[in-house]
Amino acid sequence: MAYQVIRSALALSLMASAVAHAAEPDTTVHQAQIDAIVREISPQRIEGYVNKLVSFGTRHTLSDTVSETRGIGAARRWIKSELERCGAGKLNVAFDGHLHPVDRRIARPVEIVNVVATLPGTQAASAERMYVVSGHYDSRNTEDADAVGDAPGANDDASGTAAVMEMACVMAKYKFDATLVFMTVAAEEQGLYGATDFAEKAKQKKWNIAGMFTNDIIGSSMSDEGKRDNTQVRLFAEGIPAVKDIPDNLRTLIQTGGENDSTPRQLARLVKEVGERYVPDFKVTIVNRRDRYLRGGDHAPFLDRGFAALRFTEPAEDFNHQHQNVRKEGNVQIGDLPQFVDPAYIAQVARVNAASLAALALAPASPQAVKIVTARLTNQTDLSWAANSEPDLAGYRIVWRDTTAAGWQHSKFVGKVTAITMPISKDNVFFGVQAIDMAGNVSPATYPMPGR
Repeated sequence: MAYQVIRSALALSLMASAVAHAAEPDTTVHQAQIDAIVREISPQRIEGYVNKLVSFGTRHTLSDTVSETRGIGAARRWIKSELERCGAGKLNVAFDGHLHPVDRRIARPVEIVNVVATLPGTQAASAERMYVVSGHYDSRNTEDADAVGDAPGANDDASGTAAVMEMACVMAKYKFDATLVFMTVAAEEQGLYGATDFAEKAKQKKWNIAGMFTNDIIGSSMSDEGKRDNTQVRLFAEGIPAVKDIPDNLRTLIQTGGENDSTPRQLARLVKEVGERYVPDFKVTIVNRRDRYLRGGDHAPFLDRGFAALRFTEPAEDFNHQHQNVRKEGNVQIGDLPQFVDPAYIAQVARVNAASLAALALAPASPQAVKIVTARLTNQTDLSWAANSEPDLAGYRIVWRDTTAAGWQHSKFVGKVTAITMPISKDNVFFGVQAIDMAGNVSPATYPMPGR
């Protein structure tokens, strides 16, 4: 969306003269690098990746790991070799595994292995900030313990895996301030185990994962009713997490009415803005819940550990082509077969992902320690925040919207100040603060917490 820029005079609490002369970079202009990435995403290569993954017969978590042509072992070795080939000298590609014990859906101890390709950031102030994108490469049949029968998994989730591989291969040609991690994970069907292991390692090692996307079931533009919709993708974004004991920061978010201003929702707003700018005539439909109704995906372990994470999924699923043995019932073909996958649609979803990842990795970090200062009763709003450290920072933008609005409606660029008084009551609107660099790359907004 394009923000309505309010030009009215504002009472600034710090550096008024600097703000008066600050020029806002154009945040709506297309970045040539992002345009190039979007153009390079190829439906033909994506189709080839999907077909190759299906050719392994089954990619069940407990399937063959020795064969070079069948099973999950052959699939992960091929994914790794392909990422090494296309990202030679640019991507750091590695297996990341752990031994998982017997549990409800795992009959014997098994090594669960993610394939992780990292594109290191090139700006010292941003390189430790990471953005992760995933798809799961394992598959399953109607019986989740069936590790032998064919389980093609073309849509669930060769589609997401193919999108991640295509993004990695295209984006490896370019440089970004922050670090990008392209990950194909295993054991999603058994309990999100590959993603959980990675997210837990990230938490324990205190990695700065500023955003995570998972792409799961993004392969079909056709619903179970036979209606085609190739004009949109669903983006699931959690608001308030369902936790037993509410931590102080979450309690404060609720007390101030910020249920729609969690970090996943702020990330989703940016993805929608960027995705729809760079991929014309394709809508990013934000769904304000963690996932589909009482269901889950590989973004959930990241959310559970405090990282902002989102899920991309096609507009309407066809359950004849998910978690089903391949068979015919009368004239109806059942099974997750490549013939029911739309590579051109997957490419559109991959373009939205890639544009958003590129914009995030080129932009400054979201401002930290953002506060509404409540030291005085006033119909104005006193805002403050900590200074960013990026050398190409142009300044900050205040955004706000009505309490009933889904997205930001207004904005004001304020330069490199770290405090400002807005002539608008905090009672009536929601505020956010964004950081902008000199090229016009903008961060997700940060919701202000109360402070004195």
